[in-house]
Amino acid sequence: MKKTAIVTGGTKGIGLGIVKMLAGRGYRVFASYGHDAEAAEQAMQEMGSGADVTFIKANHSIRRQTYRMIEHIREHTDAVHCIICNAGITVRKSFEQTTDDDWDQMMETSVNAHLILLRELYALIQPGSRIVFTGSAMGLYPHATVLGYGVAKSAVHALVKNLTKVLEPKQATVNAVAPGFVETEWQKDKPEEIRQNIYRKTAIHRFASIEETVKAFEFCIDNAFVNGSIIEVNGGYSYK
Repeated sequence: MKKTAIVTGGTKGIGLGIVKMLAGRGYRVFASYGHDAEAAEQAMQEMGSGADVTFIKANHSIRRQTYRMIEHIREHTDAVHCIICNAGITVRKSFEQTTDDDWDQMMETSVNAHLILLRELYALIQPGSRIVFTGSAMGLYPHATVLGYGVAKSAVHALVKNLTKVLEPKQATVNAVAPGFVETEWQKDKPEEIRQNIYRKTAIHRFASIEETVKAFEFCIDNAFVNGSIIEVNGGYSYK
């Protein structure tokens, strides 16, 4: 029987890399995207006709769209073996300029939507399943910008620790990969001066590739004894 996987935020960057990895391993994949239908179409073209991937429009900062995705999954499968909780957003504003809505969107996307997804699909999660969240180094180390993003990712890490007991009856593992700086679309407009400053704080003196980061997710899928862990993939980053 083909295994089924779910990936939130699966059309770009790390999420798309994970979708491609899972499809390559023979999973049937349901993946969400928030806004860009063209990105979903392009992703399908890149993977080719052999990939068993369905993209579902769901902006996870809007709760009803998360529920709509859940209903789609329920209608099309009765078993889930892997869930990658990847969707997240950052609102790049100063602390003083961050609005209630900005804060709520970051928390809703990273934390609330994934809690709802796991709760509502709990009955479908099969014994020995793998749940992996995308955390962040910004949830572990102080950072000068986007307080809400760091706090949301800290909450993700706490959620992982606590979900290990919730999923214990199913012998399902729950982990998070906490990347540092990765060469994704989020970073493409970062000024060179800031990039060089980050390089100096990173022992390997560069950003991670998407492929390097995806391998950490694959490790969590393959290793049945890794559970409740926050796996850092940051090249030896130090915020000091």
